[in-house]
Amino acid sequence: MTLRLFDTATRTMREFAPLVPGRASVYLCGATVQGEPHIGHVRSGVAFDVLRRWLQAHDYDVLFVRNVTDIEDKILTKAAEAGRPWWEWAATYERAFQQAYRLLGVQAPSIEPRATGHITQMVELMQRLIDRGHAYASAGNVYFDVVSFPDYGALSGHKLEDVHQGESAGQGKRDPRDFTLWKAAKPGEPHWPSPWGPGRPGWHLECSAMAEAYLGAEFDIHCGGMDLVFPHHENEIAQSKAAGDGFARYWLHNGWVTMGGEKMSKSLGNVLSVPNVLKRVRAVELRYYLGGVNYRSMLEYSDKALNDAALEYQRIEAFVHRVIERAGEVPVGKWTPEFAEAMDDDLAVPRARAEIHRVMTEGNKALDAGELESARELCGQVRAMLNILGVCPLDPLWHTPKDSSAALDALDVLVRAELERRQQARANKDWPSADAARDRLISAGIEVTDTPTGPEWSLGSSGKADD
Repeated sequence: MTLRLFDTATRTMREFAPLVPGRASVYLCGATVQGEPHIGHVRSGVAFDVLRRWLQAHDYDVLFVRNVTDIEDKILTKAAEAGRPWWEWAATYERAFQQAYRLLGVQAPSIEPRATGHITQMVELMQRLIDRGHAYASAGNVYFDVVSFPDYGALSGHKLEDVHQGESAGQGKRDPRDFTLWKAAKPGEPHWPSPWGPGRPGWHLECSAMAEAYLGAEFDIHCGGMDLVFPHHENEIAQSKAAGDGFARYWLHNGWVTMGGEKMSKSLGNVLSVPNVLKRVRAVELRYYLGGVNYRSMLEYSDKALNDAALEYQRIEAFVHRVIERAGEVPVGKWTPEFAEAMDDDLAVPRARAEIHRVMTEGNKALDAGELESARELCGQVRAMLNILGVCPLDPLWHTPKDSSAALDALDVLVRAELERRQQARANKDWPSADAARDRLISAGIEVTDTPTGPEWSLGSSGKADD
C-alpha cells in the first residue's frame, strides 16, 4: 500500500507513513449536537469512513476517535429557547447524529468522547500553556496569546495582522486576536470549577485535550470539514504545539455540501435533514451519493443528482443479484489494481467507481455469454470494491427483504399506537404502564428516541434494540 494523501498543512500530496508501523491513529472533529443532522454534517463521517475502511483493508489497526461537542453557545441558546435543559438538548441530538451515522453505514468510532467528560484534561492543558507563557488568566477567563506562537496561521495561510477569531470580546483580553480557552461562568449557565474560577471550556480547547487523551501527544491524521481550517484547527495546532505536543502529522479536510453555491447550514435555511432525505432514497443510496466525489471536492446538491446516484447504485445492485441468481453464491474477491491505484491517490473515489462500472460491464458480458464462472469472479471483485466504499448490497445492513414497504407501514401504525399509550401513561404519571410499553417495544427490536417534538422510533440496527 502506497497511500498518498493531500495534507492541508503542507499543501502537498504526501505518502502516508504512520508513527507506529501497522497502526493508524485518526481524530475526526465530530458534531456540535445543537439540532437535527443534515446531509452536510454527515458527509465527513462518510468520507473518512472510506479512509478508515481502506486502511483496515490493508491490515492497519485503526484507532479512530470522533468527538462530540456537547457544551457550546449554540446548544445553550437553542435549549433555552425551547425551554429545555441544555444537557437534555445535547443528549437528544447526540443520539440523532449517532442514528444518522448508523443508518449510513458509518462504522462506530473506537471512542466517542464528550467534551463535558474531559474538563480535567482541559484544565491541565491550560495550566501547561500558562506555565509556558502562551496563555493568561484575566477576570475568570483564560486566553491563548496568539502572538506568543510564531507559527500561528501556517495551516490556514492567515497573516497575523488579518486574524479575526469570530468570538465576542471577552473581559480582560489583551489582544483581540487572542482566543478563549476558558469562559468565566455567567448566571444561569453550566459551569465547572477551575484554578481561575468557575466556567466552561472554549470550543478549540476541547478537541486538543480529547485528542491527546486518546491518541497521545502526537498522532497520525486529523480530519474535519473545510470550514474548520480556521479558526478551529488553526487554534488546535497553536495550543497543542505551544503546550509541547507534536499533535497531528497529516491534516485532511472534506469539502462542503452546497446548495446554489452556498454552504449548507441552518443559518441559510437550506437544510436537508437526514431523516427527510431518507424518505426519498434508501440509506445506502444516500451514502453512495455523498461519497460520489473526492472528499476534498464540493458536492453541489440537487434532487436530480441524488436521484441519478440512486439509479446508478440500483444498476450495480441489480448486477450483483443477477449474478447470484444465475451463477450461485458470490464470495468477496479482491479489488483490481486500477481500483487500488485510484484509492491510493488521495482516495480518488470517482476513478474507483469508474473501475467498478468497468468490471460490472465485463461481468454483464460474461453473463450474457453464459460464462458463469467468469461472471462470479468479476462480481466478487465488484463486491470487494463496494465493501471499501461501504455500499455492498449484500452487506446485512443494506440487504433487506424485497417489497417490505407495506410491512413497515403496518408496523408504523402499531408502534405509533404503543407510543401513544406510553405518552398517555406518562402524562398520567402512570410510570409502570409507561415502562411496560417501552419494554414491549424494546423486546420487539424497536429503538425509541425522545425528542423535543415527541418520540421517534426506528428498527434496531442489529434486529434487537439495545437495553
